[in-house]
Amino acid sequence: MGLCIDLENIVRIDSEVKDLGIHIAYTVSWAEQNYELQSYPFENDVAKLIEYVKSSFTSDNLKDYKVVRAYRDFFWRLGIDPTKTRPASEALVRRALKGSFPRINHVVDAGNIASAFTLIPIGMYDLGKALPSLTIRFSFGGELFRPIGGKEEILDKGIPILVDSRGTVMHIYPHRDSIETCVTESAKKIITIAAGVPGAQKELVVRAIEIVVELLKKIGWRSCENIVYKS
Repeated sequence: MGLCIDLENIVRIDSEVKDLGIHIAYTVSWAEQNYELQSYPFENDVAKLIEYVKSSFTSDNLKDYKVVRAYRDFFWRLGIDPTKTRPASEALVRRALKGSFPRINHVVDAGNIASAFTLIPIGMYDLGKALPSLTIRFSFGGELFRPIGGKEEILDKGIPILVDSRGTVMHIYPHRDSIETCVTESAKKIITIAAGVPGAQKELVVRAIEIVVELLKKIGWRSCENIVYKS
C-alpha cells in the first residue's frame, strides 16, 4: 500500500506542540478481505483483559499508577479536571474493573482493548474520511470541532489538536475524537495513533499499536510492517 511507503510523513507534530512533551506511535491498517465471523472475535481477549485489570488495580489505587498519573497531570496542565473528564484509557480500565467492556465495532474494539491493556489513549481514524498528511498543532482559534456524542464547538486558541490537510479537526489531544473521521463498520482503511504524554514510556506507546495490529489480524485486517514513533 502506498501509505506504507510514505508512512513516516503521514503525521507531523508541529514544533510548538512538541514543547508539551507530546509523543506518538502510529501505523496504517486496511481490510484485506471480508471475514465471516461466527462469534465475537475478541471474547478471549476481553476476558484476559478483565482478569488482568482486576488482578492489577482497584478503583481506589488506579489513579496513583504511574501512567494514569501522567495523563491526569497532562490534563491538569491543559486546564481539564481529570476527575470529571477522565483520560479515555483510564475510563476503559474502570469499566473493566466492574467486569464489563464496551463493544462498538470490531476495529474500534481492538483499539479499546489495546488502550486498556497499556493505559495509553488510542485514536483510530478513517482514512476514507480524512485526507493526509495529518498535523498535531495548536488551534488557531475559530476551528469547528464536532465531537463524538456532543454538540459542535468553536475552539479557542492554543488547544492541541489533530487536523488533516483540509483543516478538519479530527481530535483534541489526547482525549476527544471527531465524528467526522471516526471509524464505523464501513471503514476499510484507518490510521491508529497512540497518544503519548510526558511520563508515558516510549515502549508502552509503541506496544499499544503493536497490540492493535495483533488484534486486527483476527478480523482479516493487514497493517504496515513498521510502526512510526515521533516525539
